[in-house]
Amino acid sequence: MQLHTLFHGPRPVFSLEIFPPKKSGSIETIYATLDSLKTLSPDFISVTYGAGGNTADTSTVEIARHIKNELGIEPLAHLTCVASTKGQVDERIRQLRDAGVENVLALRGDINPDVPVAKDFAHASDLARVIKAAGFNVVGACYPEGHYENKTLETDIDNLKYKIDAGVTHLITQLFFDNTLFYRFLDLAAKRGVTVPIEAGVMPIVNTNQIKKTVVLSGASLPPKFTKMVSKYDTDSEALFQAGVEYAIEQINDLLSHGAAGVHVYTMNNPRVAKLVYEGIRPALGR
Repeated sequence: MQLHTLFHGPRPVFSLEIFPPKKSGSIETIYATLDSLKTLSPDFISVTYGAGGNTADTSTVEIARHIKNELGIEPLAHLTCVASTKGQVDERIRQLRDAGVENVLALRGDINPDVPVAKDFAHASDLARVIKAAGFNVVGACYPEGHYENKTLETDIDNLKYKIDAGVTHLITQLFFDNTLFYRFLDLAAKRGVTVPIEAGVMPIVNTNQIKKTVVLSGASLPPKFTKMVSKYDTDSEALFQAGVEYAIEQINDLLSHGAAGVHVYTMNNPRVAKLVYEGIRPALGR
């Protein structure tokens, strides 16, 4: 099933993201996590690209195969190109096809100073074109506050149209915490001719490690309500956990009440968090 068809349905799309195990981790642990997530009946589950973006790591393919064949859920496999040659991308596409994957998220990927940059793909749109030509449905990423390499949000949105011209059929946002910025982004995107569905990406922040790493690295703006929550509970791990879940529930319910086409929850491989959030947004999803 091509994922863009989900947006023609009567209710918002609900999807989840997981990541493969680190080098020292076990893929069986991920399978146990997926068994728990299956009970939430997500419309699809995305799988990030390898352990740390390692081009030789095939865990993304194996996990996507498991999601498709064992769980009966559509997988969305991430594929990055910043460190990949055309030959490596072609091989990964072959692996994904053999695994029964139909949907691929085309990403340039972050530049790692320790990893040589390949020159076959300058932009995610270049990768999207190759994936589309291979017969896959292509999904793209977008940034409600603009990508840091673009000077203005308007320029960033105009660049999205290159992805759409290359075959992208729906977009998933980077995590954000201020819904007003998402609504501004939707309005501006519509005015500048972006017509594909845009799914809101939300990450529940439930521990200080996430704040130090993910939140800071994402560059997402932090509204006063969020910073107040963090400062209030930064020394009380259980209280921060509960407050973070509640923040995500309130954020998603607000998004859905404003007509968001769908919500993509970055689970951080934590099924407990995913289940708590799901129960809090289930009525708004029409389930």
